[in-house]
Amino acid sequence: MKFLRPSLFALSCLIATPNMAIELPSLGDTSSSIVSLEQEHRLGRAWLNILRSQVPQLSDPLLKDYVERSVYRLAETSQLQERRLEFVLLASPQLNAFAAPGGIIGVNGGLFIHAENEAEYASVMAHELAHLSQRHFARGLEAQKRMQLPMMAALLAGVVAAAAGAGDVGMAAIMSSQAAAFQEQRRFSRQNEQEADRVGIQNLSRAGFDPRSMPSMFERLSRQYRFDRTPPEFLLTHPVTESRIADTRNRAEQIVVMASRPGIVDSLTYQLLRARVKLTFEETPGISLKRFRAELEANPDNTAARYGLALALIRASQFKEAGQELELLLSKAPSSQFFILAQIDLELSQQQYKTAEQRINKALKDFPSSYPLQAAKVEILLAQQRYSEAEQVLNALIKQRPNDPDIWYELAEVRGQTNNIVGLHEARAEFFVRMGDYQQAIEQLSYAKRRVENNFPLSSSIDARQAELIKEEEMVNEMFR
Repeated sequence: MKFLRPSLFALSCLIATPNMAIELPSLGDTSSSIVSLEQEHRLGRAWLNILRSQVPQLSDPLLKDYVERSVYRLAETSQLQERRLEFVLLASPQLNAFAAPGGIIGVNGGLFIHAENEAEYASVMAHELAHLSQRHFARGLEAQKRMQLPMMAALLAGVVAAAAGAGDVGMAAIMSSQAAAFQEQRRFSRQNEQEADRVGIQNLSRAGFDPRSMPSMFERLSRQYRFDRTPPEFLLTHPVTESRIADTRNRAEQIVVMASRPGIVDSLTYQLLRARVKLTFEETPGISLKRFRAELEANPDNTAARYGLALALIRASQFKEAGQELELLLSKAPSSQFFILAQIDLELSQQQYKTAEQRINKALKDFPSSYPLQAAKVEILLAQQRYSEAEQVLNALIKQRPNDPDIWYELAEVRGQTNNIVGLHEARAEFFVRMGDYQQAIEQLSYAKRRVENNFPLSSSIDARQAELIKEEEMVNEMFR
């Protein structure tokens, strides 16, 4: 299955403006008068909720945590004014990443497979942030003022249909919305890409990465897919030409000379994540075992390969050898969350719940706010059917990550086990909202309200939330009408 064809990037490029200014438009400019930052935010969240309900996602806490932290790090050195970012990680091995209006950042798992080092990954994300900071979506409306917000919402709805695998149906929905205007604006896409390259490469360097990674990745991908009839989505929405490679290389070299330092190229953390992602998309643990063993034979000091081998061994139920590999890893880096969580995974697989709990409690003393560690704590408690304690951890975690549908889903399941039926319906409602299903969310709150008829404060609270969702649904329906 191919995801996001055409991607939202394709959409933003097709309706882009020729304006080449690097500075972000002010709130008083014409683009902001057409689509404000708040309108972009609302539209982006509505689109994200629909996308989540249509396309499979990755729920790995380590991966989600890394993407969020890395993008916020890049955002700190960018021109992005609106930094209320939301993330979606698509369960696709294809190379792609995209940015949507309102601070939506999408990443295919395949990006980690194709970006061979952290700087290459960061160069892609810096490029995406540049499209957001330069507000190419709103400026596209400025270039074609007849295309108002409902028109753009309809275009986004077509993108969702395409992302869900509707193929020609999704494309038809897009092309039916002023196809002529689309064709008229297509000539601006190259300028948008050039602007995103220029801004992105500057911010990449400011964030401490080697700016030469951007042209290096472009060049390698160009060689790799030069004669491929079906190149990855990233190359379809970000066409790589010789002139583009040369331009980014010249800019990168100038930045390096001026900075008198090359910047970061790679990190062990990134390579460990690559190993996890590769394992996710391989059909059987046996395939992973062969590959990681071969990598270790070629380089016995390859920590990421040893880590990947340990994970593959756990999945293959070869626990003794997995323990030996993890012992080597933990002896060198005893505080690594990657290795600690892998050891806990091994202990849970062997039903060593007390040992796993002791390990996670020790780790949480060192990293009390770690989302991956807290998620592991929940897993350990659930394995022991200690549902009330798991609910407490999830209640605290949802305050940190209120827009994470994975946590709302798990919280609803746990509340069912603790017989917290009102809380179950409330959690389900929040889950359905984040999956774009307002009718189910409103219905869940109705179920909750029936159970608290004699509790006026709680009943009023549920009424207020239900009213919010009804209003929000009306707003979404209006945008996508």
